[in-house]
Amino acid sequence: MDNNSKSPDDYTPAPSEGIPAPEGAANLIDTDYVIGQDNITASPMGFNIDLHGKVFTISSLLIVLFVVLTLALQDQIAPIYDAVFNFLTGNLAWFFILAANIFVVLCLFLIVSPLGKIRIGGAAAKPDFTYMGWFSMLFAAGMGIGLMFYGVSEPLTHFGTAFDGSDWAPLGGAVGDFEGNEAGSVAVGMAATIFHWGLHPWAIYSVVALSLALFAFNKGLPLSMRSVFYPILGERVWGWPGHIIDILAVFATLFGLATSLGIGASQAAAGLTYLFGAPESDITMILLIIGITIIAIASILAGVDKGVQLLSKINIGLAAALLFFVIGVGPTLIIATGFFENLMSYVVNLPALSNPFGREDANFSQGWTAFYWAWWISWSPYVGMFIARVSRGRTVREFIISVLLVPSTVSILWMTAFGGTAIDQYLSQGIEAVRDAGLELQLFVMLEQLPLSNITSFIAIVLVIVFFVTSSDSGSLVIDSITAGGKVDAPKPQRVFWAIIEGTIAIALLLGGGLTALQTMAVSTGFPFTIILLVACYAIIKGLMSEPKAV
Repeated sequence: MDNNSKSPDDYTPAPSEGIPAPEGAANLIDTDYVIGQDNITASPMGFNIDLHGKVFTISSLLIVLFVVLTLALQDQIAPIYDAVFNFLTGNLAWFFILAANIFVVLCLFLIVSPLGKIRIGGAAAKPDFTYMGWFSMLFAAGMGIGLMFYGVSEPLTHFGTAFDGSDWAPLGGAVGDFEGNEAGSVAVGMAATIFHWGLHPWAIYSVVALSLALFAFNKGLPLSMRSVFYPILGERVWGWPGHIIDILAVFATLFGLATSLGIGASQAAAGLTYLFGAPESDITMILLIIGITIIAIASILAGVDKGVQLLSKINIGLAAALLFFVIGVGPTLIIATGFFENLMSYVVNLPALSNPFGREDANFSQGWTAFYWAWWISWSPYVGMFIARVSRGRTVREFIISVLLVPSTVSILWMTAFGGTAIDQYLSQGIEAVRDAGLELQLFVMLEQLPLSNITSFIAIVLVIVFFVTSSDSGSLVIDSITAGGKVDAPKPQRVFWAIIEGTIAIALLLGGGLTALQTMAVSTGFPFTIILLVACYAIIKGLMSEPKAV
C-alpha cells in the first residue's frame, strides 16, 4: 500500500463523491477508480437515480424473488427455515464464537497499541458531531430494539433455565450446578445475558465501522465494504470480487435489519394488545411495519442531520427516562449492587462463555450465542457503515473506547435494571406472571408491577417504534450507499426504495415462518459475512500501519 500512495494535496474528490478529502497527514491509495464510474444515472418519471448497475440489479432481483417465493409458499417454506437454522447453529456455533473472540482481541489490542493515535479522516480532522449527538446515534443504531425486547426476557430466561436445571441453562454445569440455587442462578443468568450484549457484539460493530471509516476517510476509497479489501485484492476489488463482497453486504444488512424490525414489530404489537386491546394478529404487526416504514421515509427525506440525529436524541432521552424510572421505583439497592455483582460475574464467567470448543451447554451456545453472533454480524454492515459515517474526526483509540466500552457499560446497566427488577418480582414478591408471560410481553408485565404502568408501558411502545424508525432510516441509508457504488449522497428516492424493501422483507418473513424465519435468514447471511470480517481484520492492521505516525 505504501508504494501506491499519494499525498492529500493530490486528491480532490468530485462533488458527487460525497466523501471529504483527508485533513492533514494521511496516506491515500493511488487508484484510477473513480467513485460512481460504473453507475447508471437516469431520471425516469422525474426521479433521479444513480446506481451501481451490477450490485443493485443482482441484489434487488434476488431479494424480490425471495420475497415472492416466501409469500407464495408460506406452508412449505416454514419447515425449511427450521431445518436451516438448526443445521447452521448446530454445526457452526464454534465458528461464530471463535470469530467473535478474534474481533474482541483485535479491538483491545488497538486501544493499547500506538495505532490507536491515528485519527479517522486525517491527522487534522475535526469531529462532525458533538459527543452527545454522536453517542446517541451509536447507541440508537446499534441495538435499541434488541434491548427493549430482551432486556427483561433474556435475564429471566437464563435465570429460569439455570434455576430449573434445564438443558438450555447457560454453561450446563461447567461452573457449577445451579438447580434450586437462587443466588447462583441469578449470577450465571445475568453473566450469560451480559455476554450477549457486552464486548463481543460491539467489537463486531467496531471492526466493520473502523475498516470502512479508515479506507474511506483516510485512503480516499468509496464508503463500501469492497474498499476494505484493496490491500488484499488491489485493483481487482473494482471487479467481480468486489461486486460479490458488496452484494453479500446488502443481503446481510437487509436480513439482519429484517430480523430486528420483525422482533420490534412483534413487541410493539404485543404492547398495543396488552395496553389498548388491539387485535392480536399478523395484521396488527403488518400495519405497524407499514406505518413505521412511512415514518422512516419521512425521516429519510429530512436527511441525516435533521432526521436520524433528531430521532436518535429522542430515543436516548426516552430510554434514559425509562431506565432511571425503573431504577428509582424498582428495587434500587438491588439494582445498584447488582450492577457491580453482575459485571464481576460476567468477567469471571467470560472465559467459559466464550469458549468455542467442548461446550457442555450445546442448547445455550447454539440456540442463543450462535444466533446472536450471526445476528450481530449480519447486522454489522448497517451499523458499521452508519457508525463510520458519523465518526470522522475521532482517533482510533477514542473511537473503539466509545463504540466498544461505553455502550457495553450502558447495556450492563440496562439489563441489570430491567432484568434484575423482573427477577426480584418473581423471587421476592412471588409474581409468577412475569416469568410465565411470552417473551414479547415480559417487559410490559414487569412494568405493570410498578407505579404509572400505563404511562411507562406507552413510553416503552413509543421507544420500540422510534428505534424501529431509526433502524429503517439508517439501514436504507447504508444499503443505498453500497448499491450506489460507495456514494454517500445518492438520490433520496433510492433510499426510499430500500426502506420499502426492508419493511416488505420483514412482513414476508413474519408471514412465512415467524421469528424462526427471521432468525434463520440472519444466521444464513451472517455465516459468509463472518469470513469476510475475519479477512477484514488483516486489512485494518495493514491499513493503519500505512498511515503517517501520529505526533
